[in-house]
Amino acid sequence: MAMVEVTIDSIRVSLMSQQRIVILKEIDSDRFLPIWIGAYEAEAITLSLQEIEVTRPLTHDLLRNVLNDLGAEVIRVNITELREDVFYARILIQVNGRELEIDSRPSDALALAVRVHTPIFVSEEVMDEAAT
Repeated sequence: MAMVEVTIDSIRVSLMSQQRIVILKEIDSDRFLPIWIGAYEAEAITLSLQEIEVTRPLTHDLLRNVLNDLGAEVIRVNITELREDVFYARILIQVNGRELEIDSRPSDALALAVRVHTPIFVSEEVMDEAAT
C-alpha cells in the first residue's frame, strides 16, 4: 500500500455543525485531508500541539505512559482506509522485537502521534479519494 506522509495543519470548527475537523497536509504537496473528529479528541490534539501541560494525564497521555513503561515504541500512525465516510487507522508499535499493528480511530491515533512525536501517513488511495 503506497503511503504519503502528512502533518497536522490545523484543527477547525465547522460553522454549520460545530463539529471539529482535523486538517492533515501532505508534506510534499498542497493536498489537504479533512477528517471530522470529536470535540474531546480535538482538544487532546490541540493541547499536545500547543505543549500545554495538564495536571492529570488525559486518556492519550495514559496510553503514551503505558506504552513507555512497557518498553514499546510507536513507530508511526497510518490512516489506511475510507469506507462509507468512515476513516480507519492503524498504530504501528514495536515492543520486545515484535512489530504490532493496532486498530484505532484516526482521532485517537493522531492524539497519540502528537504526544510521541511519530510520523503520520495516509494511504495514497485515501488521499486520492478525500483530499482537497
